Amino acid sequence: MTERLRPRDLALLAAESAATPMHNATVEIFDPGDSGFDHDRLVELIRDRISFVPRYRQRIQSVPGRLANPVWVDDENFDLGYHVRRSALPRPGTLEQLLELVGRIVSRPLDRSRPLWEMYFVEGLEGGQVALLSKSHEVLVDGVDTVDLGQVLLDVGETPKELGGDEWRPGPRVTQGGLLADAVRESLTQPRTVAATIRSRTGAVLRGTDAAAQRASGVVNALTGRRPSRPYPVTGPLSLQRRVVAVRTELAHYRTVRNAHGGTVNDVILATITGALRSWLMTRSESMHGMRQVHAVVPISVIDQELEATSLGSQIAAHFVDLPIGESSPVVRLHQVSYSFQAHKDTGRAVAANRLAGIAGFAPTTFHAIGARVAAAELRRGYQLSVTNVPGPQSPLYAAGARMVATYPVHPLLPGHPLAIGVTSYDGGVYYGLTADRDLLPDAELLATCLREALDELLDTATGARPRVPRGRKKKAPRKATPAP
Repeated sequence: MTERLRPRDLALLAAESAATPMHNATVEIFDPGDSGFDHDRLVELIRDRISFVPRYRQRIQSVPGRLANPVWVDDENFDLGYHVRRSALPRPGTLEQLLELVGRIVSRPLDRSRPLWEMYFVEGLEGGQVALLSKSHEVLVDGVDTVDLGQVLLDVGETPKELGGDEWRPGPRVTQGGLLADAVRESLTQPRTVAATIRSRTGAVLRGTDAAAQRASGVVNALTGRRPSRPYPVTGPLSLQRRVVAVRTELAHYRTVRNAHGGTVNDVILATITGALRSWLMTRSESMHGMRQVHAVVPISVIDQELEATSLGSQIAAHFVDLPIGESSPVVRLHQVSYSFQAHKDTGRAVAANRLAGIAGFAPTTFHAIGARVAAAELRRGYQLSVTNVPGPQSPLYAAGARMVATYPVHPLLPGHPLAIGVTSYDGGVYYGLTADRDLLPDAELLATCLREALDELLDTATGARPRVPRGRKKKAPRKATPAP
């Protein structure tokens, strides 16, 4: 029995274009040590673990005449060697060279005639390190039926667990006649399927109409000199190319700020991003147009019975927060961000970070994938930036005995949104992955510098190197009497 794509999956496919490929990526850096970890070992590892994510051996098959939604079918020509590729950097193999390669690879859409994922084994990094770059389409990973492949590849110890790869054989070949017969049968026995198909096709038409209307509105505004409401200085039509920037910081620094000023590590991370955006925007040649806030969507983990259950033990919902870039004080920015999340904490639906970090495998890859889906679904809410922050395990993980020393999320860009930020905490570090449009944001590397400076600014307020901002107004000191001459 084949499984049909759901309407929200079709919405993701309909929103995809050459300028907006809808796949998530992760860059993981490993120290092979004496493990012998190489491309061949990676292929064997994936062959051993891929049975836990059977969707990774399936492709999308459309139904003739679009009488029903497309279905997932086993790829009878599945070729693991096609999906697991090998690459290398020229000397000296710096992080900047790796990220340049990553930017070019994530710019390319995935081949829809095959299972929607790729993985690259990149050699030649400084210090003998290697990197894994994984790409998975958003429609592939929903946290319900499928988790990200990266979640099942890593072990908690240096000795890899032999889980025993299955002797996989593709299911019976699905014919066009069979797909038509299934569609007709479902239309007679399952009227809801027909209604869902109609809604999906209607939604695709409406999305196309909305996109055309937005383009027409942009032309009219340009001709008349009018600006849209709540202008944002970094927006515009995306190019076909991406730029990826990575920043590593220390988790201990965020905890120091949290202990000094209250809130959570998540609050401190978002306050750091706020300070970085403020500094970065102020360095650009264009003005901030009087902006005081950046309206951001931050997908968060919740316990909510009304949302679709996931295999991760919690659901992911959108939380909207105004990042106060117009505020000059780093501490006041932190308090304002904390206040925005306090109402969510008070509902009792929030999920503790240590619970998320304790999920089996390397769950951040799956959480980032679901977070990107949530951000795409909320695009009509008019936010300006998406930020996904996921806590990971604070002990080292290994792939075939090689220790993972860094991990950077790479989020897809949505139409009109030339910047997306992903954050993962792992083994004492906080790793930022910035995805930027190559043409619209040629100075994306400067934002990395601003992130480090914004964290230092907050850290100074917590360690006494910088005076803290007092709460409330200071009382005026009594004026001393002047002695009579």
